[in-house]
Amino acid sequence: MFRVRTVAVAALSVAAACASRSSPSAPATVTVPDTAKVALTDLGASTYRGFQGGLYAGGVNAMPAAHAALGATFARNIRPLNAAGQSDANGKIVFLSVGMSNTTQEFCGGGPTQCQSVSFVGQALADATVDRAHLVMVDGAQGGMVIVNWDAPTENTYTVVKDQRLAALGVTEAQVQAVWLKQATPGPTVPLPAAGADAYTMVAGLGAVVRTLKVRYPNLQVVFLSSRIYAGYAQAGTLNPEPFAYETGFAVKWLIDAQIRQGANGAPDALAGDLRPGATAAWLAWGPYLWADGAKARADGLTWLPEDFQTDFTHPNTSARQKVGALLLAFMKSSPHASCWFLSGRSC
Repeated sequence: MFRVRTVAVAALSVAAACASRSSPSAPATVTVPDTAKVALTDLGASTYRGFQGGLYAGGVNAMPAAHAALGATFARNIRPLNAAGQSDANGKIVFLSVGMSNTTQEFCGGGPTQCQSVSFVGQALADATVDRAHLVMVDGAQGGMVIVNWDAPTENTYTVVKDQRLAALGVTEAQVQAVWLKQATPGPTVPLPAAGADAYTMVAGLGAVVRTLKVRYPNLQVVFLSSRIYAGYAQAGTLNPEPFAYETGFAVKWLIDAQIRQGANGAPDALAGDLRPGATAAWLAWGPYLWADGAKARADGLTWLPEDFQTDFTHPNTSARQKVGALLLAFMKSSPHASCWFLSGRSC
């Protein structure tokens, strides 16, 4: 059962300001219909309901050079730590998942010490290039635990992570240095471009979550975010159907863009709040982008078929868990902000 908490959403003027910052006017030539759902990675400078595509501002998928350079600094801070959080060549680096049911199923799909072979952890443990000497991958995500269950340091979700998930693998909160965050809100009803759209609520909620993560895990350096997979086979009015699954991508994009614009000394974003990297939040960036338009392949060939889902057409079946796990593993092995501490024999 989901616990419902009212999250204040900015007024129309604030929402419009957020939209205008994150999505400049459409170019003279728009290559797709303005209302079509197209993967953000393929949408580029074209728009969805007036909002520009791309993972980052300007309709591009590459992060700004200055933010990438800042991220390299935070990646270099990731090193083996002992249980008290002190540098120790024999210590551990904890990579933690945070999120709801889809997140735990895709990251691990089993108990904290028995992840499914098709999951991200299962695939990573079978990969000889992954640093097995120092890296500990911990599934902190929990079924039914959505944004409002992670947005304050006193939430029980963090107690579960500490006492059950981390402890089961012999590590501590002080050793958590990287997070994969994938979240949603249950039962959304207001799509973009409305001022009270769920995507705007998510920006505010995710802002609270990443600040809380920095409080609970003081040595946290980087947070990689992903939005939801396709939900077009689910019926309207169910847990998280389309277009809401797709629009979580805009929420993630706007959150990251808010940190980029704020930088070290800028004013907090009206929706996302204070995201100063290294101070109130870890450094934020996209992880793998997971949405594709059902059986219609996106540019890299990713599709989501009915058989990829459980009977509710919302939660991932075995094949979908394998797809997400493979995408996350490929990201961790190729990202300059992850591969240098995720793979053995590498340095940042």
